[in-house]
Amino acid sequence: MPISLALLVVGFALLAKGGDFLVDGASSIAKHFKVSELVIGLTIVSLGTSAPELLVNIIASVGGSSGIALGNVFGSNICNTLLILGVAAVIAPISVQRGTVWKEIPFSLFITFVLGLLLNDTFFGNSGADRLSRGDGFVLLVLFGLFMYYVFTISSSDEAGGEDGEIADMGLGKSSVFIVLGLVGLVAGGKLVVTGAVDIARTFGVSEALIGLTIVAIGTSLPELFASAMAAYRGKSDIAIGNVVGSNIFNVLFVLGISSVIKTIPYPSLLNADLALVVLSIFFVFAFMFSGRKHRLERWEGALLVFTYFAYMVYLGIRE
Repeated sequence: MPISLALLVVGFALLAKGGDFLVDGASSIAKHFKVSELVIGLTIVSLGTSAPELLVNIIASVGGSSGIALGNVFGSNICNTLLILGVAAVIAPISVQRGTVWKEIPFSLFITFVLGLLLNDTFFGNSGADRLSRGDGFVLLVLFGLFMYYVFTISSSDEAGGEDGEIADMGLGKSSVFIVLGLVGLVAGGKLVVTGAVDIARTFGVSEALIGLTIVAIGTSLPELFASAMAAYRGKSDIAIGNVVGSNIFNVLFVLGISSVIKTIPYPSLLNADLALVVLSIFFVFAFMFSGRKHRLERWEGALLVFTYFAYMVYLGIRE
């Protein structure tokens, strides 16, 4: 047990630092080529901060730990929307561009519905057990490709916003070194986290899904938490919201898409309750943003999101 906890701690530290290096290096390259702030938030920062989920899921899928793979994505998206976006709004009210409210957030909601349809095979009369098959994975990756196409079409438009002066241009050489170091840290950290999480689940006799929804999800979401909190503190609302929305989209389309293409992921119907909360949390954020105050998430609304997240943690403890 102490060894498993140590693996988790070291693994999360490597994931956090690896994600940090990857974000710094990739953001520097993006700044070098004059990519806009919103696009950096929706792509580079989101991909970098979602890299821990990706590495953990790939390792979990290959090792047959499907509960951790699905629980990690569901739990991470719930954590991103309720806890991380909530904390960022409490630090400073978040104002976002009109396009984010009407395009990126609804798209995040849409793909979550699509994921629910793909997962619940038996509910819709399909034969066999509920699962995310390789074919489903390709569907998710096609949607991911469409999202990336959309992002790059706005990169040169007025919707993309201004440049982020906080991001340093370190030069292509140093940026590339940062990216390589980040990837090494992510791979090593992901392996340690999965090993430690599986050991803890077996020790306490709890499901891998619960470990994925809680410990692993929170741990792999630490990069998003740090990135969005600092962005909110510095008044960079587009980075804060772009990071969360982009990470959620990356998790569903890219992380689960890659994971299921590698190996079909069995789906326990118990997780439908968690999937429903993923949908509801996105809907709440959209409703708050649409409420007429210039697309703004206020501090009290952020506090409500954080409270909902901790209530969900209590529910998970009771359900298990």
